[in-house]
Amino acid sequence: MSGQTHTSLTREEIAGVEFDWFAADQAGHVAQFLAAGDDTVPAAALVSEELLEATHVWIDTRPETEDPNAPAGGFDEHLAAPQRRGAFVYDHVPGEPGVYRLVAWPREPFHVTAMPAPLQAYLQGLTLPVTFGAARLFVGPDGQARTLES
Repeated sequence: MSGQTHTSLTREEIAGVEFDWFAADQAGHVAQFLAAGDDTVPAAALVSEELLEATHVWIDTRPETEDPNAPAGGFDEHLAAPQRRGAFVYDHVPGEPGVYRLVAWPREPFHVTAMPAPLQAYLQGLTLPVTFGAARLFVGPDGQARTLES
C-alpha cells in the first residue's frame, strides 16, 4: 500500500450520512464507530478513504470467532458483526455530537498488531486515550476522547 494515493474525506461529505470509522484504544484493541451522520469524528479518520475501506474489508473478512454480545439485543444485535470478529462496536448517540454508546463488545478482542502494517500505521494516528468497553465515550474532531458516565 505504500506509494498509494490517498483520497481524503471532508466533514461535509460525511455529515448526515452513515459513516463508519475505526480507532484503537490505549490497550491496542480496535473499535468500529458508527457515526450515523454526526461529523464530529477525528480528522485522522478522514485522511484516507482507501485505508478506511481497507480496514473495513480486513475486519469484515475475518472469521467470526464468537457469538453476538450485544446486551441490549434487538437493533443493537444487527450491529454486532464486527464484535463477532473481535472488534468493539460503538454507535453514535443521536443529538449528542461526538458521543457514542457501546453496543457490542468482544469477549476476546483482537490486537491492532494482528492487522497488516499499513493498517497498523493508519490506526496509530487513531489511537484514543481511553480503554474500549466503557458504556459511553466522547470522541472529538482532534482525536481527544474520554469516558463518560452512563
